[in-house]
Amino acid sequence: MEKPIFKEKFIERYSKLTDWNKFEKASTEWLRKSIRVNTLKISVNDLKKRLETRGFVLTPIPWCKEGFWIEGERTDLGNLLEHALGYFYVQESASMIPPIVLNPEENDVVLDVAAAPGSKTTQIGQYMKNTGIILANDITGDRLASLGINVQRMGLKNIAIMKSQGQFIKGKFDKILLDAPCSGTGTIMKSARSANDWNPGLIERLSGLQKKLIAVAFNNLKSNGVLVYSTCTMEPQEDEGVVSWLLEKFPNAKLEEIKLNIERSECFTSFEGETYNPEVKKCLRIWPQDNNSEGFFVTKIKNVQ
Repeated sequence: MEKPIFKEKFIERYSKLTDWNKFEKASTEWLRKSIRVNTLKISVNDLKKRLETRGFVLTPIPWCKEGFWIEGERTDLGNLLEHALGYFYVQESASMIPPIVLNPEENDVVLDVAAAPGSKTTQIGQYMKNTGIILANDITGDRLASLGINVQRMGLKNIAIMKSQGQFIKGKFDKILLDAPCSGTGTIMKSARSANDWNPGLIERLSGLQKKLIAVAFNNLKSNGVLVYSTCTMEPQEDEGVVSWLLEKFPNAKLEEIKLNIERSECFTSFEGETYNPEVKKCLRIWPQDNNSEGFFVTKIKNVQ
């Protein structure tokens, strides 16, 4: 595991945002392995029994009824027969949150703006029980190849894959997931590069892209449709700042409370001299140290026309 390099400005910034010592500790420890059972192919209890008879210990993830933290002598979960058969997806526990918040229903028309490699897309398809349609988009061929493989492995038949820049997609959807490209500072324990490459200029550029993507996504919502905006960064400019910008630009965008059995932290209503819409308090912000998981930010937005 590559060791992250925390720049002086990074430490200074994150010491203002959270308890630095706890954040640093959580960001440099091994991340617990977790899986999501694919109920399209096997029941939760049946897969649990199969893995437990082989010596694995499965601990339920409180916010996802199909999710488990998993421990065992083998750590190469991707080489297990059950994985090849599509009985489970190796997915980080916090990554399971956005599809749960989106709450897709059978026969919905759903857009996943940045879908590859497919953890959240296949989770959405699973919840829709292979009905309706999911337009799964991404921008690079390699990522789309991974998406296609995972869609097939998980036995999904309601997914159409598309290659496009998210800001150019046009259509009307019941539900939209925008798991936005971000600086990834909630995932340093998995990718040291998120800390090594960090700089304020990068945050500024990503924030601009995220605003373009969220505006297009909201415009593609049907009346009373739901948009979930999520990132795996802890940067207020990419999180509360982007959501606040959307609320000011679109009066018909309304935030909804996110009720989950999860430890959470207070959202920011201001940062570095910029004041955000107080509604951002309804967003879900979890730091890596909150649940011994990746850090995540999730927002549920309704188009109330």
